[in-house]
Amino acid sequence: MARLFITPREIDYISDLTKELTKDVAGQKIFYYRIREDLTDVHEIYEEAVEKVFDPPVEIEGLIEWSPYEVRTNRFGGEEFGTITVYLHARDLLDRDIVVNEGDYFSYGVVFFEITSYVEDKQVYGQIEHKIGYKITGKQARAGQINVRPEGPLDEKYTDDDAVQKEFVQQRGQAENELGLTGDKRALADQGKVEKAAPRKISDDKVSSSFYGDDCP
Repeated sequence: MARLFITPREIDYISDLTKELTKDVAGQKIFYYRIREDLTDVHEIYEEAVEKVFDPPVEIEGLIEWSPYEVRTNRFGGEEFGTITVYLHARDLLDRDIVVNEGDYFSYGVVFFEITSYVEDKQVYGQIEHKIGYKITGKQARAGQINVRPEGPLDEKYTDDDAVQKEFVQQRGQAENELGLTGDKRALADQGKVEKAAPRKISDDKVSSSFYGDDCP
């Protein structure tokens, strides 16, 4: 579509709308682990490292395309092999100064994945400088490639405190909510063109959520 009809205001509106879906409605997330090449002992010939050093995990909201595990049989028996596709919001990564690289890792649930591809997903109406998001593909990491405890939510069969997510709090462009710093930004609200909405919360505390305006327990 011509640039005459898609102005910066429309670009900001599209960005804010897709952020609303990703961060305030879907509520899916991954935990991204960046490899510290400067601290990791890399073999000078094979360019591999047995023990990798990672930055602390960064929570990133995205849309998850989950596929069932593929079962492969080899001489040692059966093995489950998983792949996953994650769609990340382009401007959210830019606002939060997050750079995603192939070869890094992320966790989703109890499984860790190595990023095998990181590509641009869509442009905004053909405008090369404005991207809607990125598509990353993760291949299930082999045991021992990353030895850290995964962040929750995990699975309801576990007893860890964070096995099941008991609260979901929206961000709505607020720099922080009751769970802590968000780093979230909404262009139109920051420009004063629309008002920032207060984040709403869904909680599992045996009391009916007020999200839908329910007052009865």
